[in-house]
Amino acid sequence: MNTYPFSAVTGMADLKLALLINAVAPAVGGVLVRGEKGTAKSTIVRALAALLPEVAVVTDCRFSCDPDAPDPRCPDGPHGDGADGQVRPARLVELPIGAAEDRLTGSLDLERALTEGVQAYQPGLLAAAHRGVLYVDEVNLLHDHLVDLLLDAAAMGQSYVEREGVSVRHASRFLLVGTMNPEEGELRPQLLDRFGLTVEVAATRDPEERAEVVRRRLAYEADPAAFAADWARAETELAWRIEQARARLPEVVLPDGALRQITAVCAAFEVDGLRADIVMARAAMALAAWHDRTVVTADDVRVAARLALPHRRRRDPFDAPGLDEDKLDEVLENTGGYDSAEPQDPGFGEDTAPDLVPEQSTGPDPKPAPETDAKPDSGTDPEDPDPDDPGPDDGPGGGPDGPGDPAGPGDGAPVDIEQALSGEESGEGSGKRARGDSPEPAPADAVYRTRVFTVPGLGEGAPGRRSRARTPYGRTTGARPGTRSVHLTATLLAAAPHQRARGRSGPGLVVRSDDLRERVREGREGNLVLFVVDASGSMAARQRMRAVKGAVLSLLLDAYQRRDKVGLITFRGTSAELALPPTSSVEAGARRLETLPTGGRTPLAAGLLRAAELLRAERLRDPARRPLLVLVTDGRATHGSPADALRAADLLRGVTSVVVDCERGPVRLGLAGGIAARLGAEAVRLEELAADALAGVVHDHRAAA
Repeated sequence: MNTYPFSAVTGMADLKLALLINAVAPAVGGVLVRGEKGTAKSTIVRALAALLPEVAVVTDCRFSCDPDAPDPRCPDGPHGDGADGQVRPARLVELPIGAAEDRLTGSLDLERALTEGVQAYQPGLLAAAHRGVLYVDEVNLLHDHLVDLLLDAAAMGQSYVEREGVSVRHASRFLLVGTMNPEEGELRPQLLDRFGLTVEVAATRDPEERAEVVRRRLAYEADPAAFAADWARAETELAWRIEQARARLPEVVLPDGALRQITAVCAAFEVDGLRADIVMARAAMALAAWHDRTVVTADDVRVAARLALPHRRRRDPFDAPGLDEDKLDEVLENTGGYDSAEPQDPGFGEDTAPDLVPEQSTGPDPKPAPETDAKPDSGTDPEDPDPDDPGPDDGPGGGPDGPGDPAGPGDGAPVDIEQALSGEESGEGSGKRARGDSPEPAPADAVYRTRVFTVPGLGEGAPGRRSRARTPYGRTTGARPGTRSVHLTATLLAAAPHQRARGRSGPGLVVRSDDLRERVREGREGNLVLFVVDASGSMAARQRMRAVKGAVLSLLLDAYQRRDKVGLITFRGTSAELALPPTSSVEAGARRLETLPTGGRTPLAAGLLRAAELLRAERLRDPARRPLLVLVTDGRATHGSPADALRAADLLRGVTSVVVDCERGPVRLGLAGGIAARLGAEAVRLEELAADALAGVVHDHRAAA
């Protein structure tokens, strides 16, 4: 089936340009494409492979050696001078999310080892991608161990395999492209830095441009061959330009003035390390070659910075990728003494699109639609409304539970103290706080590093860095019947006693299916940490919410680093709300916590019921992921009755839990302690949670046997 043409993709100028830069100079380090679902990320990457020049390879070489310069250490070599060669298209190799390490790097050829008794290496995807394109869709969902192997090979241009008695090194140079949806979780900053360029993509909001996208897609699906023929001239010209730019690249000169601008920009934006400087230099030179020039200009430097720096400016996962272009212009101007003699439009569309339009076209519009805005704002989510609606808390009795509130059993002194600490007047009936929200949400305390906590026992959840578990990765602790990851030694030991009975006569072993053993590995898993936070009027003291928010954010950061999932339920007014569904996206968690309002009554039972419902659903969705419940409350149930709260707590028995008692004042009712006892949880007072204490409580907690 014909691939959708690269030049037929509407808009996305920055993405097209980033891919073309890497097509000209694969040493730039690849492209990470970040964006919402349904924005043609995969389509345009697959289309790129069809534009790359054909490659000459040694005949029957599994590692795609160049006949003119074969790898002297190729496992299939030595090839020698004048080796027979053939020409084939550049490959597009896709790495599946569920791939194992041996599929990526290669492994011992078990069939030959067991039947012929010889050691033979079976190449993996890194060998297949040599001199082509390696594409990883949803790279943020790939296990970190595989991402490390992948990026190491991309950086060094070689793959090293040391496993199962096999020691192999082979060339592995490829154009690396990864796509991801940030809503599904982020890559660690260390891994982000290994990608040369990054591009944010978003669907256009222009109805005309969206209509053009649909029109072209329908035309392609109706007759792929005819659609490809309509765009053949544009594709041919684009492929020719890539080939010419590659040939011109060795002649491109990077003047000292341009180099000073590159280093000044990286220093001004406080980018860690020197990889950004090197990537910018290579990208600027590739841009010059693409624009048919032999000298790098200031415009090339600016475009290279726009593509190479945004993802390297993240100091922690709460920082959204981005680049202050006003500051970039200021730094380039202040560097001085270097001006672009031949200003060029760095965008793909306006500079090259007119040359790519086929003269005669029966399918697409002869003029490609206007380019999409190349810099969508990824720091906000227009489809993510603020979940904190103060509406349910309005009305009589919605304020903090004062002495005269009939729904609060004996809530006198503690509430008055809280109101005094927060500097707010109590009012009567439905006063200022009864409107539901404090004047503005309390900010969070500074994020800090938390201590590691683990769930006891041996789980079988998703690979992570938290609790002990049986996982597809980690150290081998034994073997069992199976074929997922064959344990060679255990398989041989199982087959060896039966060789005479099976009539073995040659050097190979006679192995049957019931002899096969697979590895049992022990590693670490990720857990689900669910926070259930009381945001009612009795919790509205700003310093209290600051501490709670700071602790939750700190644990969210720790969960990001250890590959946990984190959820947040808040309850106030008359109902509970799922403020943050279980996720690994720390940006989403930070946004919701930042705007969390307080005020209104305390529907404790509703919060516990909502937590029970969520955990029940998560148990069905992912039964292997073990949860930990953190309930932050003073234990008072001023909407509904305390008996309702206790009955709701019964639904959560058996879930590992911590209850943080936020009650204050000279007279304490100990209601949170009653909830903790009903849950079978540990109760900890709020005053014991100063600074990093909340994280310490979670760390020190162990599940009941």
